[in-house]
Amino acid sequence: MNKIIPSPRETARLDEPHPRMANRLLAALSLRDFEVLAPHLDTVALPRGKVLFEPGDDVTTTYFPCRQTMASLLIVTRDGREVEAATIGREGAIGGIVSEGHKPAFGRAVVQVAGSALAISTSHLEAAKLGSARFGDLFARYSDALLAQMMQGVACNALHTVEERCCRWLLSTHDRAGDQIIHLTQESLAEMLGVQRTTVSAVTAHLASRGLLKTHRGRVEILDRSGLEKASCECYEAVESHFATVLPEVELSKP
Repeated sequence: MNKIIPSPRETARLDEPHPRMANRLLAALSLRDFEVLAPHLDTVALPRGKVLFEPGDDVTTTYFPCRQTMASLLIVTRDGREVEAATIGREGAIGGIVSEGHKPAFGRAVVQVAGSALAISTSHLEAAKLGSARFGDLFARYSDALLAQMMQGVACNALHTVEERCCRWLLSTHDRAGDQIIHLTQESLAEMLGVQRTTVSAVTAHLASRGLLKTHRGRVEILDRSGLEKASCECYEAVESHFATVLPEVELSKP
């Protein structure tokens, strides 16, 4: 899988009245702060499975997922196995959030739900942070929310059942995709959860038998959102609550 390099051939059109409204983190900026970034932003298409960066890569581009686009930050082991550490959609940004200068990636970033994104060089992003206290504060609070998601994920992987973790992941994906249909294979879901495909098949079949969801080839349809929330562990609510507290101006769940 190749890393994404923004190019004219990969440009995508956004239908929102103002491009920044397609990403909720950018939408939280003042118009003045956004206009500093605007000349340096490119709209790119991100196909499912696209790798944005690999462990050890110098992260030179930051991506702001738009609308249904969603990516995962993965920890990759020596034998090639991978486990998801965080999910990022239109509420956030991928790459170059905290560090300055050389930014070696610790994990792999890969697109899970295809769509468009706004891309900017991390050097221009860092210049904007230094030029606006409000801008810098927004990204500092976002990095706090992202760290909280990762910390909660560690606890979740250690303490909760595969079914609870699966429900949490589907809820988070449903929030970001903004649709009842989630385009996802069972193989991909198994990779995200760090379990065998047969385990995921058994879990989704059980959830389907309870009327919570329906599986299709490469798709998962949420039938009973409230029921899925009850079947999930506490981690979904904990992460969403912290996000709402730290970044009240950035809507996470609202389609």
